[in-house]
Amino acid sequence: MNNFYRKLSLIFTAGAVGGLLKAVVAWAFGAVGLNALLGFPMAPALTPMWIYQHMVWGGIWAFLFLLPFSGSYYVRGALYSLGQTLVQLLVIFPKMQKGMLGLELGYMAPILVTFFGVIWGLATGFWLKFSREG
Repeated sequence: MNNFYRKLSLIFTAGAVGGLLKAVVAWAFGAVGLNALLGFPMAPALTPMWIYQHMVWGGIWAFLFLLPFSGSYYVRGALYSLGQTLVQLLVIFPKMQKGMLGLELGYMAPILVTFFGVIWGLATGFWLKFSREG
């Protein structure tokens, strides 16, 4: 049973690290104007709340790595990132009055949200792969 709790802790931590990287990359894209250049006017402030929400939700979404699915950590991370991406595009953006898929924020919204989600997935997979091998 002790091994199970270690596994849960590792997975949550990996997801939190992925969430941290996702938050910083999304902020950086906005800060340097890349989001605006691509037609997606999202430029979040780098605040504790911005980082916190991405780390906590990243840790929660990482529990998908408990599913019995074989494949590389990177493929699994990219695949599992689609869950959070779909929630953002189909639930959160419409509730924020930003339209289905966030299209009121620009046509690049779904692409960039997917890209930032994949950043989370790859970072989470990386953390799991190398922390388990070491």
